[in-house]
Amino acid sequence: MTGTTLDDYTDRYARRVRGMTASEIRALFAVASRPEVVSLAGGAPYIAALPLDAVGEMLGKLGAEHGTTTLQYGIGQGTLELRERICEVMSLSGIDAACGASPEDVVVTVGGQQALDLVARLFLDPGDVVLAEGPTYVGALGVFQAAQAQVVHVPMDDQGLVPEALEVAIADVARSGRRAKFLYTIPTYQNPAGVTLSEERRERVLDICERAGLLVVEDDPYGQLGFEGDAPRPLRARRRDGVFYLSTFSKTFAPGLRVGWILAPHAVRDKLVIASEAQILCPSAYAQSAVATYLGTMPWREQLKVYREVYRERRDALLGALMDLMPAGTTWTRPAGGLFVWATLPEGLDAKAMMPRAIAARVAYVPGTGFFADGTGAGNMRLNFSFPSPERIREGVRRLASVMEQDIAMRRVFGAVGDPGPRRRQTGADTPGPDLA
Repeated sequence: MTGTTLDDYTDRYARRVRGMTASEIRALFAVASRPEVVSLAGGAPYIAALPLDAVGEMLGKLGAEHGTTTLQYGIGQGTLELRERICEVMSLSGIDAACGASPEDVVVTVGGQQALDLVARLFLDPGDVVLAEGPTYVGALGVFQAAQAQVVHVPMDDQGLVPEALEVAIADVARSGRRAKFLYTIPTYQNPAGVTLSEERRERVLDICERAGLLVVEDDPYGQLGFEGDAPRPLRARRRDGVFYLSTFSKTFAPGLRVGWILAPHAVRDKLVIASEAQILCPSAYAQSAVATYLGTMPWREQLKVYREVYRERRDALLGALMDLMPAGTTWTRPAGGLFVWATLPEGLDAKAMMPRAIAARVAYVPGTGFFADGTGAGNMRLNFSFPSPERIREGVRRLASVMEQDIAMRRVFGAVGDPGPRRRQTGADTPGPDLA
């Protein structure tokens, strides 16, 4: 007897759709958005920190005074005005004309997510391998899965991606007869782990990729959100050949506008534009004008400082609450920027299995399984500190710690119900919790 399905179109889907599932994060949004739930799950920036009155007035003028252009079609590459502004933004991180950054090689995208998808469309054939940090950004995993590529994870520690492990991964892929097309990396304030690739390792990683003929896709949404001095220069500021630099205004201005970009090697630019036009025809002229006007008329550099202070306070609130309240055996990373902390649970706890009990206790997080292509990481969770207030963060950790203590007590009484599988932690990166034994 054959099985049944609620989807009448199952046998009509393309092969690349098979196995397509909702991400751990998207599945949480419905519950995590309830006001009674303290959400440590999503990665939403704190938009209330913006001067919303001034931004609202600016947006109104764009339609009222410039509607004939901002509400019209645009060009596939994006407006020259915005691409020039993007180059100004990148120059703050050291990606400037001296290292080959030019508005001609910038392609405006619908957020950083489309930038990822365009790179995948251009370079990935079914069966190709992508090397990526383990854990890595869940949205990237979805893009690579849709391209029918295989993700091979490379371990991290407190200094980011481990170069020796990268060399081993490249060699293992080659021995298996497969082809690794590129390294996907978030070297600065990594999502979800919060760690940053060290200065010395940046050069080593680039050298390894260059020797192996491996392209580098550098995703940098958080590089301007550092709390403890300047971040190391991006990889693209060090090498121009073979490095694709992706970023977005979602974390530094407004995610609702969905404006990101790719800085690509010149030879690839036209293909990126053609691929983008096939997808979306052109990015929103209104959204582009909004970002360009914001960068041209408002004190956005000062706004970055505001965000840094807000997020530093909230990071410290989360780290303090974890130290005070987490059960013994819990460890976590200490990010120097960005939006996330990566926690490792006490032995035997399963973050995914624990999730329904956490929601019942009105707290949400993202289980670590969502950040690995092979579904491991059940002994981990990602905690976000950018959106809730410091008081809400502490209350959320209190609720979460209570759920964990209950699970630990149940294990003592009934024994292990199941093995959560390999535990993914950054060796040396984790901050030990208090000794409560």
